[in-house]
Amino acid sequence: MTEVQPDTIVSPPAIILVEPQLGENIGTAARAMANFGVTDLRLVAPRDGWPNERARAASSGASHVIDNATVYDTLDEAIADLSFVIATTRRPRDMTKRVEGPEDGLAELVRESAAGRTGIMFGRERWGLQNEEVAAATIIVTFPVDPEFASLNIAQSVLLMSYEWRRVACSAPAAPEPAQPPATREEIAGLWQHLTGLLKPSGYFRPEGMAERMERNLLNILSDARWDRQQVRTLRGVLNHLAPGSKRGGDDAA
Repeated sequence: MTEVQPDTIVSPPAIILVEPQLGENIGTAARAMANFGVTDLRLVAPRDGWPNERARAASSGASHVIDNATVYDTLDEAIADLSFVIATTRRPRDMTKRVEGPEDGLAELVRESAAGRTGIMFGRERWGLQNEEVAAATIIVTFPVDPEFASLNIAQSVLLMSYEWRRVACSAPAAPEPAQPPATREEIAGLWQHLTGLLKPSGYFRPEGMAERMERNLLNILSDARWDRQQVRTLRGVLNHLAPGSKRGGDDAA
């Protein structure tokens, strides 16, 4: 279970590193997490495998973070149980996705942590996150860096986000729990796959060269909304009802 520091009243976010290359980068990111009481490290397909002794050495004693790190084959698996996810990126994206600064973005994450588990994802050392990965997040957070030298390494990015989380969390008032638990990223992805699976045979995604972008835009719309689990269940019941060959009048999970 994620550890909560005594002077915070909310659970820390998971830190998701997507396809990290060097063990040293994982270790320094773990050290940055430990500085601010963030302990849930999730690695998506680390290039050099796991465990990694270089990561342990570079963590400078943050062994509890390294020892408890979990490894996933895909990003979808790594964020499946999360209900609110921040994507960190400095590049402009060809999509409609809300962009916040660290202060506002982390304040929103802290509020959402009262309802469900949260996470922050960081991309590859060389080119960051891909568009479809950003689309799976709830919002984008970008740092107000000098545009003449905007490059941050993974550990710097993790440090900035972990610091801002702790600063906000230590002063945040207790938030009431929602009447319904929020939908997880896995449930949102399932709704998206259900919807696109019904639209493809109808020829909705055309012209063919635009299909991938149109599907990603749908994922953006669904990821940005604050669905709860019952709403997703109801919508999937509606989709089942509209599917060709469905039996009208059955249980539509509403």
